[in-house]
Amino acid sequence: MTETVTQTEGGGTPHGDGVPRALAGVVLDAPDARALADFYRRLLGWETVADEPDWVSLKGPDTTKISFQTEPEYRPPSWPSDGGHQQMMLHLDFEVDDLEAAHRHAVAVGARLADFQPQPDVRVYTDPAGHPFCLFVNE
Repeated sequence: MTETVTQTEGGGTPHGDGVPRALAGVVLDAPDARALADFYRRLLGWETVADEPDWVSLKGPDTTKISFQTEPEYRPPSWPSDGGHQQMMLHLDFEVDDLEAAHRHAVAVGARLADFQPQPDVRVYTDPAGHPFCLFVNE
């Protein structure tokens, strides 16, 4: 028996089959959702699409969204990981056109360049809440 998968107008499979259509976004916990959202708004230039006391969402130029949720018990991860602290569970990768210009911009809006840099063509930073993220040029 062969299963036929039909495509929806947007290119995904129909959601009646139980398979998720797309990743709607990523949510980062922080001690202050609004403060962290403000950092990413300045870093990325994305539009605020939801702004509540403990929840803020930013939307990129396509359908990509990043949301921020206040978590009073939040603990920042360590980078690189070590056994004695909260380990990183994910990080964000952002493609840039010019790594040096992107570095200057990221630091100017509040990012911190990580001490450990594993690759010469990627820069690892932490945001003000301690989440690691990378800037890279896709050659």
